[in-house]
Amino acid sequence: MQSDESSEILAAGRFLRLVRRGTWEYAERVHPRPAVVIVAVTSAGELVLVEQFRVPLQARVIELPAGLVGDIPGDDHPDPRTHARRELLEETGFRAGRVKRLFGGPVSAGFGTETVEFFLATGLHQVGPGGGVEGEQIDVHLVPLNQVESWLKRRTRRDRLADPKIFAGLYFARQVVDAGSKEPASTQHANSRRGQRRTKGG
Repeated sequence: MQSDESSEILAAGRFLRLVRRGTWEYAERVHPRPAVVIVAVTSAGELVLVEQFRVPLQARVIELPAGLVGDIPGDDHPDPRTHARRELLEETGFRAGRVKRLFGGPVSAGFGTETVEFFLATGLHQVGPGGGVEGEQIDVHLVPLNQVESWLKRRTRRDRLADPKIFAGLYFARQVVDAGSKEPASTQHANSRRGQRRTKGG
């Protein structure tokens, strides 16, 4: 049931504003568009994760590749799959042969209005270094699906944070492997990459 109470803008910035409706205060984007979150699985059965410093948390955060729809001026393509492909390529250097919508919903229903759309990306081909756009410094991690939980535990002991959305993505990523549409999950160590550098990592 929707509220009949009118909303009041308490503060506004370039990208966000704080709104009051009745006794509830919450955040919303100035240009409300969903975010896309990409669950990318390699042919070796690895989940593609990214890591970057997040200013609001003042910490490095491990996440699924993601981005806002329409965050580039003039880029108003109506199909969010197009934005998912672009974000995956920018952040990780992977081009996806197939992109399929999984599900969508609110990010934090008690905090703000932002929603996300999850997409499964398979048929990956490395065509660039990744790392994000200007001003971003994104590390890319390729983690075997059967090692994601243990790998995250080790990383979060090193002052990293892990986005819980990873586990929603992991559920669908494992279905890809279980269905036999990808090779069985690799038992090799997780790989980490910044730019074109590739190292064995724990």
